[in-house]
Amino acid sequence: MANTSLCEEGTYSKVFKEYSKTLFNYLFYKCGDEALAKDIAQESFLKLWQNCAKVKLATAKGYVFKTANNRLLNEYNHLKVKMKFAEKPQKISTNQDPSFILEERELKDELELAITNLPEKQRVTFLLSRIDKKTYKEIAEILGISKQAVEKRIYNALDTLRKVSNKIN
Repeated sequence: MANTSLCEEGTYSKVFKEYSKTLFNYLFYKCGDEALAKDIAQESFLKLWQNCAKVKLATAKGYVFKTANNRLLNEYNHLKVKMKFAEKPQKISTNQDPSFILEERELKDELELAITNLPEKQRVTFLLSRIDKKTYKEIAEILGISKQAVEKRIYNALDTLRKVSNKIN
C-alpha cells in the first residue's frame, strides 16, 4: 500500500472514511459551530483530492488536519471562540423531585460553562479524550504535539474543572 496513490478513488475513499469524523469533531470542538466544522472538513478533503498527486498516503491525515486548522484560523482570526453545546431533549419523568431536576440542570450548565471557559488547547484536548474517546497517542498525532503535552493539558483541564467543582459545592 506504500505505492498506492491517493488519486485512486478507493484509496481516497478509505482515507476519507477513516479521518472525516475525527476531523469534523476536532473542528467542532475548536469552534463550536457545527455547520462551519462540516464545511471546513469538506473543504479540507476537497483540497486533498485536488492535490492528491502531490500528497503521499502516509501524510494524508496530517495534510487534512493542517489544512483544516489553517482554514479555521483564517476564519476566526480575531474572534474569541466559545463552545456551544447542543441541547438534547430532556426526558420527562414524574418520578423525580423537581428540585433534583433543577439542581441537575444547573450543575450541567455550570460544567458546560467551565469547559467552555477552559483555554482552547486544554478544551480541545479534553474533549477529544472524553467525548471522542481518543487515546493520548491519537490526540498527540491529531494536534501535532507530544504525548506528554497531551497529558499535561488533560491534567490542567481536570485540575481547573476540580477547582470549579469545589467552588460549586
